[in-house]
Amino acid sequence: MEATKQLSFDFLTKKAYTPPSWASHLSPIPSHVCSLAHLPTPIHKWNLPNLPKNTRLWIKSIHIHTHWDLNRDDLSGMQLSGNKVRKLEFLMADAVAQGSDCIITIGGIQSNHCRATAVAAKYLNLDCYLILRTSKVLVEKDPGLTGNLLVERLVGAHIELVSKEEYAKLGSVTLTNLLKEKLLKEGRRPYVIPVGGSNSLGTWGYIEAIMEIERQLPTGTDEVGFDDIVVACGSGGTIAGLSLGSSLSKLNAKVHAFCVCDDPDYFYDYVQGLLDGLQAGVRSHDIVDIQNAKGLGYAINTTEELNFIKEVAVSSGVVLDPVYSGKAAYGMIKDMAENPAKWEGKNVLFIHTGGLLGLFDKVEEMGSSVGKWRKMDIDDSIPRKDGIGKMF
Repeated sequence: MEATKQLSFDFLTKKAYTPPSWASHLSPIPSHVCSLAHLPTPIHKWNLPNLPKNTRLWIKSIHIHTHWDLNRDDLSGMQLSGNKVRKLEFLMADAVAQGSDCIITIGGIQSNHCRATAVAAKYLNLDCYLILRTSKVLVEKDPGLTGNLLVERLVGAHIELVSKEEYAKLGSVTLTNLLKEKLLKEGRRPYVIPVGGSNSLGTWGYIEAIMEIERQLPTGTDEVGFDDIVVACGSGGTIAGLSLGSSLSKLNAKVHAFCVCDDPDYFYDYVQGLLDGLQAGVRSHDIVDIQNAKGLGYAINTTEELNFIKEVAVSSGVVLDPVYSGKAAYGMIKDMAENPAKWEGKNVLFIHTGGLLGLFDKVEEMGSSVGKWRKMDIDDSIPRKDGIGKMF
């Protein structure tokens, strides 16, 4: 009798985890990882405008003689796109291992992390509860279906709105604990994921990303890899994993983080806590350079920032989000102009962390700048000619 054939795919499977050899001394090491992302994400040349003379740019480098590369973590999957997915691979595996039946997380009204968490939860047959921060005047109104909210509501996420004032007064930990206690009393088994998935467990997602980058580097050539890595910072987990992994591995690139909220001092302290949680034995100040790029505030853009995003898209086809990578790239180019010697002769890798759905929240602000449409001129005397694609 012919044996029954079994189909087997890696996506959504939970697998035993083995860390890179250079990270095996860290503790605790995750026992499992859940396959959620489409990896590896590609590295390719990036024709960013307004680079210094003789600068060469890539998207997964900067050279006056500077090579630019961009790591496309915006291409790690559509509903699950962005840097948050790498963290969720470890966090969701832990939730499943603990027998949880629902996920709680928290963020801004257009949080990419919350959208990715909602989708990942449904993929794994878990309910998802999102605490979303909005303005006082909107907190009791329907939040709408713009950008990330559309995806979250399509997959059935339970949305709990809080005002910015309530968030500032109580903090994310207290708010998630309040919802956790409520769900426990209802007989649920909730698993709480912090803002941005940024805890010591989530940090492993970007420790792994460093190993991925190492494997993508060309071999058998005179290339020595990257001198610097540039990335946006919004919650701290991504830069903790990148900076720790880079410092431990042969990559040994300096990580430059452009924070889009809070300030550098806050993130140095927060990243230090994540490093201590892994018993890394290193100082955050020694392995990452954090600069302020929040501008007018989190998720608030200047006209110059939005014009920069449009110029990058027109010149290179790379679409940056307005909250994270857009501000990081804008800050990086500004720093290059002000401190060119800092970047000369360097190979620089820019990490695009995704979040493109956030652009839909900027439609009114960007509408007048995108332009380029008109009614096509068609003379009435032109005869019809049938062809492929007849629609009526």
